Amino acid sequence: MCRAISLSPNSVLYAIGSRSFEKASRFMLENGFSPETKVYESYEEVLDDPYVDAVYVPLPTTLHVRWAVLAAGKRKHVLLEKPAALNLSELDTILEVCESNGVQFMDATMWMHHPRTAEMRALLSDGQRFGQLKAIHSCFTYKADDDFLCNNIRVKPDLDGLGALGDIGWYCIQAILWAADYDLPQTVTSWHEPELNQAGVILSCGSSLYWKDGRIATFYCSFLTNLTMDLSVLGTKGNLHIHDFAVPFRENVASYYSASQFRVPIMSEHSVANDRPQEALMVGEFASLVVEIEGNGSKPEKKWPEISRKTQKVLDAVRASIEKGFQAVQIVS
Repeated sequence: MCRAISLSPNSVLYAIGSRSFEKASRFMLENGFSPETKVYESYEEVLDDPYVDAVYVPLPTTLHVRWAVLAAGKRKHVLLEKPAALNLSELDTILEVCESNGVQFMDATMWMHHPRTAEMRALLSDGQRFGQLKAIHSCFTYKADDDFLCNNIRVKPDLDGLGALGDIGWYCIQAILWAADYDLPQTVTSWHEPELNQAGVILSCGSSLYWKDGRIATFYCSFLTNLTMDLSVLGTKGNLHIHDFAVPFRENVASYYSASQFRVPIMSEHSVANDRPQEALMVGEFASLVVEIEGNGSKPEKKWPEISRKTQKVLDAVRASIEKGFQAVQIVS
């Protein structure tokens, strides 16, 4: 993300905050920051700097509500690492403070800002090429090593208690909602026997989502399975397939596949070039919104907090289904 901020033409990496001045200084040197970059030994100092317009918050999820609320309260625009919060109640607290202070909120789901995503959206919206949506299947997994499974914040209940569901399940859920044009499912049913560590943190899980009109979706996320980032969207006239939906295998071009039994060839590959990596494109879009608000008096873009809130709502339902013995959990729109 530091590289992304530097690559974005409308943002400046102005300051870094840490609990340790020595740690922050070492990080700055190792990553080749400008010597003009300020180093603060507390998060409060970053938020108190009047020249800081926006903050990227990559802290453990348990700290999101505290620091995102403090940032928004000091009129700093908030780019928040996902999962956005531990639950919808915490996220709503963050969003309410952002809205009341007129600051932009965005969660850091990078693939949403890649030009491939817009091109795929056009395919799904084309009734002649894709038809009606019927099913969605997403999968994000990677095989974590022993050190990760013992020591990473993503497996610690007091830091990132949502585990794999929060870290990579967030991507799967948001991809499903994106494919469904953000129409929330009616019910969510988690799959039996999710894998947990000794502290009860999810290491792998899956779920099925159902809509009233018969559409279905499934997802699987895991820290225990070889790397997979697949998304398949099935329609009555065509299909969409992606093998690297969360992070493209190549930085400057990304591919997807469209398929239809009514066309020749049945399967076609499409490549979409981009001039900057998707994380830099995300930073650029976020910074553009901040410029519009601060320079032109525009209102914050509501699209991004609404997407985060719907993602969190489904994530909460998945967790509730697990806790209720894999019962179907209804989602209230």
